[in-house]
Amino acid sequence: MSRIGIKPIELPNGVTVNEQDGLLEVTNGKNVLPVSLPKSLELVTSDQTLSIKRKNNDQETLALHGTVRMLLANAIQGLAEGWNKVLEFHGSGYRAAVTDRELELHLGYSHPIVYHIPDGIEITVVKNHITVSGYDKQQVGQVAAIIRDYRKPEPYKGKGIKYRGEHIIRKVGKALKSTA
Repeated sequence: MSRIGIKPIELPNGVTVNEQDGLLEVTNGKNVLPVSLPKSLELVTSDQTLSIKRKNNDQETLALHGTVRMLLANAIQGLAEGWNKVLEFHGSGYRAAVTDRELELHLGYSHPIVYHIPDGIEITVVKNHITVSGYDKQQVGQVAAIIRDYRKPEPYKGKGIKYRGEHIIRKVGKALKSTA
């Protein structure tokens, strides 16, 4: 039995969920996030809570129960509060700036890297922190991963872009042998 799937979802003020032909549309007035609902699951609403119920107990339904519930909960939380990821960059001469809808990164290459910010995503830069925020959790994570891939942290000096709180395992450099 799914422990995640049976948890009810609190519906905050200003967020609505509409069901149409196996598709749940979560809206907050200006943004819409679709969540697909398989035929073997149904949405049960009561007051300000939602829950996902199974119509049968076959293997596929059991597997989808918790997943669909979390996708719906993530969409609701994203439209109510938003999601964000914070990246840190370290290295001499490394810098970042946001102009219009572009993130310009100087990461030690011979040229600056320009990343075009997609719709629904906001990026801010403060000192050596890049904050990626938006209402779609998957899109926020994808944009943060793309930015991190431009210069992954290296294990010797720790230079590069990493997530806040990420631990980089450091390696010891070459050691000189004593010639005694």
